[in-house]
Amino acid sequence: MKKPIVFAGGDFDRASHLRTDPNWIEQKLRDPNSRFLPMHQLKALISLTEGARIDWRGYSEVQEFITAGASLIFLGNTDTTSHFAIDVSEIENPKRPPVEDWGKFIDVRSVAPQLSSGEAGALAQARSMIDWHNRHGFCAVCGAPTQPQEAGYSRKCEDTSCSATHFPRTDPVAIMMVTKGDKCLLGQGINFPGDFYSCLAGFIEPGETIEQGVMREVLEESGIQVTNVRYHQSQPWPFPSSLMIGCFADALNDDITVDHTELNDARWFTREEVRRMLEQSTKPTGLRIGGPIALAHQLAKAWVEEAAPVA
Repeated sequence: MKKPIVFAGGDFDRASHLRTDPNWIEQKLRDPNSRFLPMHQLKALISLTEGARIDWRGYSEVQEFITAGASLIFLGNTDTTSHFAIDVSEIENPKRPPVEDWGKFIDVRSVAPQLSSGEAGALAQARSMIDWHNRHGFCAVCGAPTQPQEAGYSRKCEDTSCSATHFPRTDPVAIMMVTKGDKCLLGQGINFPGDFYSCLAGFIEPGETIEQGVMREVLEESGIQVTNVRYHQSQPWPFPSSLMIGCFADALNDDITVDHTELNDARWFTREEVRRMLEQSTKPTGLRIGGPIALAHQLAKAWVEEAAPVA
């Protein structure tokens, strides 16, 4: 199998049949083999001593944070080790002596490409879950406070006359490489630099299939009608919590009508142009597409390599 795209390589057994047992969770919290990922303001504790890696910590090193009421998320198991994320954002200086033994809190997006696929997947899970808890402290039904349940995988309303249970949300986003012959359609978002293009993308709406969402979004943003929508690959995108669904689609017409509320520009590019844009993707200037962390990059790369001569 090809190497998973960044954030898509999570390899934990999430043990959903066990995490609902508070006694089991309490036992795993205090297990000396268990490991904890501290998160501060959605940044992850990263060790940079031997390349970038998650700076997992033991229970004794995070016990005071747990006692102080820091949010905990059970991430899952690997073999005999349980892994948790702990949100230490409420603590002004969460590092404890000896400070030199602790890593550094680093933005997840910037560090994830440097990690193993499994650790990047853990960051996607931890960041999405903690961000969801930060946004859902109150019941959407009655407005009363909510409390975490199931080791972080739900929240329950404290008002006993309501007692509504709320679950983490994931927003499906279609991102599509639209092609017609030897050219593809790319767009420039309204906040993109003038020389940066990407695949068209948009949220799938309630009651839509993936195929319908692709066709609607492309037509709305560019005036291009598409057919033959086909799935390529997906990617968790924890900013805050989306599932990017990468597709290919065939265009039925050429004439572009740009929706300027969504895009600055949209145009057709040849394979050779896209090949050069991929080579330029990590540069700060020049005609380019997003870097390898982005699913748009992987869709463009797959399309370019589809026509590459066999060695």
